[in-house]
Amino acid sequence: MSEAPVLHLVVCAAPPAPRVGDLVELLAADGWRVCLIATPTAASWLDRDALAAQTGHQVRVQWRRPGDPEPHPPADAAAVVPATFNTLNKWAAGASDTLALGVLNELLGTGLPIHVFPRVKAALAAHPVYQPNLRLLRDAGVTVHEGDLLRAPDEMTPTRWAAVVDALRVARPRAT
Repeated sequence: MSEAPVLHLVVCAAPPAPRVGDLVELLAADGWRVCLIATPTAASWLDRDALAAQTGHQVRVQWRRPGDPEPHPPADAAAVVPATFNTLNKWAAGASDTLALGVLNELLGTGLPIHVFPRVKAALAAHPVYQPNLRLLRDAGVTVHEGDLLRAPDEMTPTRWAAVVDALRVARPRAT
C-alpha cells in the first residue's frame, strides 16, 4: 500500500485560521498527509506545537537556511484555506516576500492541483484588482472556490470544513 498523498495547506490570517486543526483532522481522515505553511500573522494565531503534533510536521513560517533539509515532503496538491485579499493579490503579482507566497509561487509552476478558498470581506472583494487577479490565478490553473463557504459566520462548522474536504478530494491522486 502506498503512502497517503501530501497536501501542502497554506493558512492565512482570517477568522477560520485558529480552527484549522479541525480541518486537518478531517483531511487526515480523508486520506491526506497534511503539511501546514502559515503566513506570519496567521502563525501568531495558531497553536503551532499542537498542529505539529497533529500532522507530524512542523508548521512552517520562515524560510529554511541554505543547506538545511526540506522539513516537508513534496506536495501532491496544495490548498490555501483561508485565503486572504492580501495573499491572493500578492500571489497573482508574483510576490514572494513570505514563505507562504514563495511556496505558492513555486507550486504554481509545477502544475500540481491548487485549490483556494477565499475569506475576503465584501468591501475588499469589490476592489478593482481583486477579480482580475482571481482570473489570473484561474488562468494559471488554480481552482478558486468562491461564495460564502468561508465568509460567515466566523465560527467554522463541521459542515463548512467538510465542504472543503469534499472539494479537495478531487485533487487527491489515485492510489497505484
